[in-house]
Amino acid sequence: MSIIAKALAPCSKCGEKSEITIYKSINISGNPELKEKLRDGSLFIWECPHCHQANLARYETLYHDPEKKIMIWLMPSGDLSETQMQAIANHTRAMGGYRLRLVKDVGALMEKLLIFDAGLDDMAVEMCKYVTKMEMMSGNRSMQEQLASAPIHFHRTEDNDGMKSLVFIYPAAGQMMSFRIGFNVYEDSLGIIARNPDIVPTQDTFTRIDQDWILSFMK
Repeated sequence: MSIIAKALAPCSKCGEKSEITIYKSINISGNPELKEKLRDGSLFIWECPHCHQANLARYETLYHDPEKKIMIWLMPSGDLSETQMQAIANHTRAMGGYRLRLVKDVGALMEKLLIFDAGLDDMAVEMCKYVTKMEMMSGNRSMQEQLASAPIHFHRTEDNDGMKSLVFIYPAAGQMMSFRIGFNVYEDSLGIIARNPDIVPTQDTFTRIDQDWILSFMK
C-alpha cells in the first residue's frame, strides 16, 4: 500500500502556503494508477489556489515495484541515514534480487522508470551517455559548448526496420535536442560492466547510478 499524507507548501510565485497531497511511499501493485503520473511528473505538480501558479512539490518518497523488484528512493535533501539504509537492506535481502536506487530529483526518478520500463540496465545507459557525449564533443567546439554541463536523459527506444536504437534528450539554447545511438553501443556497455563486476553495486545498498557514478570509474 502507498502511504499518503498532507503537507503545507509555499507557492513559488505568491508565497502563500497551501495544503498539498504528498506520497511518502508509492507501491504500484496497490496503486497502479500512480505509475503514469510518475512517468510524466504530474504527481509532483500542484496548482496554487491563490494565484494559479503551477508548482513542483519537492519531497522524499520511496517508489516500490514488487513485480519488477525495484525500489527507487527520491531523496532531494541528501543521503539516507544508516538506520534507514539497514532497515530497507534487511527487508529487500529477505525478498531477494532487488535493484535499489537513490535519486535526488523528480527528473531522475522519471528517467529511472523509463529505463526500467524499457527493460534496460541503468548502469549501461549511463555508460552510453558518457561514451556518446565524449565522442560528440571530441573536436567539435559547438557540441562542447552545448554538452559541457547539459544533463542528458534517456527518452525511449526505437525500432526502425529491425534496427533498434536508444534516444536521448538534452536542453540546448532554450529547447530540447535529441540524439540516437545504435543498440550495439548499449550491448557493448553491458559487456564492459560484465567484465568489471567490481563496479556493480551490491543488491542490499541504495546506490546513485548517475553521471557522478560513471565519472568515478572513467577517470
